[in-house]
Amino acid sequence: MTSRPFPHHAETDEDHQHLLVGAEPANNDELNSEFGGTSQRKLMERNLLRKLDSRMSILIIIYILNYIDRNNAAAARLRGFEEDLRLKGKEFDSILSILYVGYIIMQVPSNMLLNYIGKPSVYLPVCMIIWGSISILTGFATNFFQAFIARFFLGFVEAAFFPGALFLLSKWYKRDELGLRTALLFCGSLMSNAFGALLASGILNAMEGTFGRAAWRWLFYVEGSLTVFFAIIALFILPDFPSNSMWLSPLERRLAERRLQEDIGVDDKATHGEEGWISGLTMTFSDWTVWWLALALGMMVVSLSFNTFFPTLSETMGFNTTITLLLCAPPWLFATVMAFVVARHSDKSGERFFHIVGPLVLGILGFLVAISTMNTAARYVSLFLMAQSYAGFVTFYAWISNSIPHPPLKRAIALAFINAFSQLGNVVAAFAWPRTWGPSYAISYEICIATSVCAIAMCYLFKRHLIRVNEQLEREEEERGEVRTGFRFLL
Repeated sequence: MTSRPFPHHAETDEDHQHLLVGAEPANNDELNSEFGGTSQRKLMERNLLRKLDSRMSILIIIYILNYIDRNNAAAARLRGFEEDLRLKGKEFDSILSILYVGYIIMQVPSNMLLNYIGKPSVYLPVCMIIWGSISILTGFATNFFQAFIARFFLGFVEAAFFPGALFLLSKWYKRDELGLRTALLFCGSLMSNAFGALLASGILNAMEGTFGRAAWRWLFYVEGSLTVFFAIIALFILPDFPSNSMWLSPLERRLAERRLQEDIGVDDKATHGEEGWISGLTMTFSDWTVWWLALALGMMVVSLSFNTFFPTLSETMGFNTTITLLLCAPPWLFATVMAFVVARHSDKSGERFFHIVGPLVLGILGFLVAISTMNTAARYVSLFLMAQSYAGFVTFYAWISNSIPHPPLKRAIALAFINAFSQLGNVVAAFAWPRTWGPSYAISYEICIATSVCAIAMCYLFKRHLIRVNEQLEREEEERGEVRTGFRFLL
């Protein structure tokens, strides 16, 4: 099945006019009479987006905590996690990988449940409270089995957040607004690597022996408690869907619904029912491009697996635990800036492929530097090059949104499935960094290089497919005598 393209919108600073599929542009005073005319609607729409962005910004904090709770085992490893739990062989790797089993299983069902409940302001914070509590309980583990079970259920519950956040964004923002918001959301995961390392450094350095507990246990206690705290705050901040958000006036709710109706050509509320979900599932899994994108993203996930082991890679430079964790922060701050800049420029230029491939190529350069030398300065520079490759990963998600047709329901299911499927890469990658391959980790880096090259090749083939589809659309428009220059896939 060939995906119907998302348009490349023409936009000006003066009026932000958009070319819409299936609806007339919202620039007619008669059409906008219920909002007081076109100029009044534009003002109301700007205020609506300002209110919405301020509430949605808490998703960045949640994503930071989501990643911190997911990755804190790697930092705990530096202060006796393996020794205290008497782990041997591949048991630590198993504890890392089992999280992604639960994470994979629950993503699509969680989005279906979220759609059925229709209250993301309650559903997502409650899930936060549960996974924060599980993180706290991990600090009480005394053996492999207890840690293994805790990590499985942590992934099971954490799976609700990311696809749920994407689904929530798709229910409020138009297609040409989603790219930047998705990039900002991803910046939360990148910042978590920086702030998580700084937080872990402080806890591991200061809490050893407090109340007779090891510092790595306090790492789980404190970070899990932070998650629960912010979950309670999120209960009062996160919005629901446009049709049931009580913090908006009735006219503002009408405008929020009208914006999406004009953007996708149908009433978005029609996707809420059981029939909508069945249709969405059918459209998703019968579209071969969804499977192709899922596999390509899975390759990227393997190539980015150094993320989970970043403290271990930093440790190879020979510094103590505190310095090792502090050194982890700058590369991820750099990656956050690069991800924002690359994603923003990609939106402005309407180009995706080279904005994905460029960071991945620089990441490959980082892997090659890490393999070829044990020089401390060079290896630290290589960490910056590796971390910035996430900019391509972020842009790839924007490409997915531009390449999967409406309604938003299908996009939500497809994004959940693609993300879930790609996490198989994390299950595999958890075994790609054993300590026996250190301190050079040459084999691990070679795996990352191979999967990066494969992802680049798949992106190139996908771009060629989109070029052919665009050419076919142009021919069809010429045959019908139509000119709709905005109706194209982004390349």
